[in-house]
Amino acid sequence: MTMCQYVGLDVSLKEVSICVVDGSGNVLARGCVATDPDALTKYLATAAPDAERVVHESGQLSTWLTRELAKRGVPVVCIDARSAHKVLSARLNKSDRADAEGLAHLARTGWFVEVHVRSETSDRVRTLIGARERLLRMRKELEAHIRGVLKTFGFRMGPVGHARSRQSFRDQLAEATSNDPVLGLIAERMIPIHRTLCVSVETLEDELVALARKSDTARRLMTVPGVGAITALAFIATVDNPQRFRRSTDVGAFLGLTPRRYQSGEIDRSGRISKCGDAEMRRLLVSAATTLMTQVRRFSPLRSWAVRLSGRKGFKKAAVATARKIAVILHAIWRNGTEFKWTKEPVT
Repeated sequence: MTMCQYVGLDVSLKEVSICVVDGSGNVLARGCVATDPDALTKYLATAAPDAERVVHESGQLSTWLTRELAKRGVPVVCIDARSAHKVLSARLNKSDRADAEGLAHLARTGWFVEVHVRSETSDRVRTLIGARERLLRMRKELEAHIRGVLKTFGFRMGPVGHARSRQSFRDQLAEATSNDPVLGLIAERMIPIHRTLCVSVETLEDELVALARKSDTARRLMTVPGVGAITALAFIATVDNPQRFRRSTDVGAFLGLTPRRYQSGEIDRSGRISKCGDAEMRRLLVSAATTLMTQVRRFSPLRSWAVRLSGRKGFKKAAVATARKIAVILHAIWRNGTEFKWTKEPVT
């Protein structure tokens, strides 16, 4: 008769502490190997050949390690580090050895929250979107720094507008520093960097737009007013699998767009949004909601609802609520294979 075994892995950058327990919680084996999927698989094949479940916490290497161990046939599960921390912190002593044993007991009892590991395709898209966002921030920081420096000498640069290349900014910088050798030296070094950042952002945006055009799902999501190519791709890459959520309304909570609730005895109050999940995805959805409320002119019940809510609750709260509703609509469209339905403006 085979005996079920449960394994806990405490992962660090160099080593993995391992603990194996049986169904009764008795420790069967302890070990420490290099953070390498082959080394882990070899150790588990000897120390836990009948492993029922192998768990480790979410972290820097969790996505890579989960994928590699799953490829090698290991029954690995990535669990939420925040919920696991509450259990592990109850132990008197803190060590990798103790954490591995605690994770093994969590694997045995099943008292954990499993983390969904996205596909490699989704992570590649997220990497492109993240690179674009980083380059945009670098460009904005560079422009803000230059504007601040020039104000010290009395130069106030004008607005640039929405041009992608932002050539106007570089022209103003060259003109403002033309008569000062020190500022001219700064401009000589900064202008090529600024131009390179702009070109890099444009290149990544073009790549993302091309990816969206090739994706049937992204094209359908882009029928929602306010949602562009980058928002659609980011939503697909973040959710990864629409079947993860039984109801579309659960996506709002997953992205941290629903209010926190505190209920104890006679106290029952709702606070601000939880801000759990992907912060960049929330920002893109709020941006889409802002575009819907301020720039989209075509009538739709969604825009009408958002504008009315803005009048009652204020623009910021309405934008967040509209972002949550857009996320729900995007998931429903993705899951059902439909498109956004526009309706005629009601006659008044």
